Amino acid sequence: MSSEKGEGPGYWLQWQVLVCALIVTVPAVIALKFVKKAKQQPLNSVDLWSTCWRSLDPLWLLFYGALVFLCMAKMLYDMVSQYGLFTLVFYTQWTFALVMLYFALGTIISAHGCWVGRSTYREEQLKGRVKSKSHQARNEISQRAGFFGNLMQIMYQICAGAVMLTDIVFWCLILPFLTSIEFELTLLIGAIHAVNAVFLIGDTALNRLPFPKLGFAYFALFGFLYIVFQWLLHASGVKWWPYPFLELNTPWAPLWYFGLAVWHIPCFWIYSLIVKVKFSILPSLFPRALVRL
Repeated sequence: MSSEKGEGPGYWLQWQVLVCALIVTVPAVIALKFVKKAKQQPLNSVDLWSTCWRSLDPLWLLFYGALVFLCMAKMLYDMVSQYGLFTLVFYTQWTFALVMLYFALGTIISAHGCWVGRSTYREEQLKGRVKSKSHQARNEISQRAGFFGNLMQIMYQICAGAVMLTDIVFWCLILPFLTSIEFELTLLIGAIHAVNAVFLIGDTALNRLPFPKLGFAYFALFGFLYIVFQWLLHASGVKWWPYPFLELNTPWAPLWYFGLAVWHIPCFWIYSLIVKVKFSILPSLFPRALVRL
């Protein structure tokens, strides 16, 4: 990664730079206003750690999340060990790290939820009652999710769109058309661009988290933060772009930036469709097995 002196003020005053700035800023401002004004349906704490399958113990979700976190942490460590810290400037690594942190937070919340639920159940058994839900358990179910619970849902929604964007762009655009002769597709690089979506879809198959449309606003803001990070990095003197289509010194830059902005929509829609199938279609096929939100 080159750290030569930047191009100077003239580089940032080119017309295409100003157009690209509008393309990334306007959606971010709209998304931010939407987040502030939107009234999201309250999230119950039990939805954070319970599964959508009636007969499936929440411990399975806990074990799955913990195992995925360990696997992703090992892969990210290997990536940094082989390619250095500069690999963290890629959107792929941002997404991968976010998915890993989502599973870390989910594992902690799942562990707490399972502990509270089983402790309540054991207390009822000691009292000689054959009930799995005491008054305390009902209070736990009706309790609203706190800051970390809502943060977990926001991370889930951002990850959903980001993994689709990352994997589709890499396998359908970068790998076939934009890779240089110096690039080598290794097993680790291929896995990094695949398991993030596989692991998250596996979690979706188990969890009970709602997937409101508000999540698209957070997804758009995540993309805006990444672009701002790249621009600040470039303004500080780094001349190398991790993705060729982020280069601003070309008349085609606005088209690339506009295309990437628009591409956020189908990426989020694809994942929302997966969740919709789980909560709308599968419960009709398996009415006694799946929980319908």
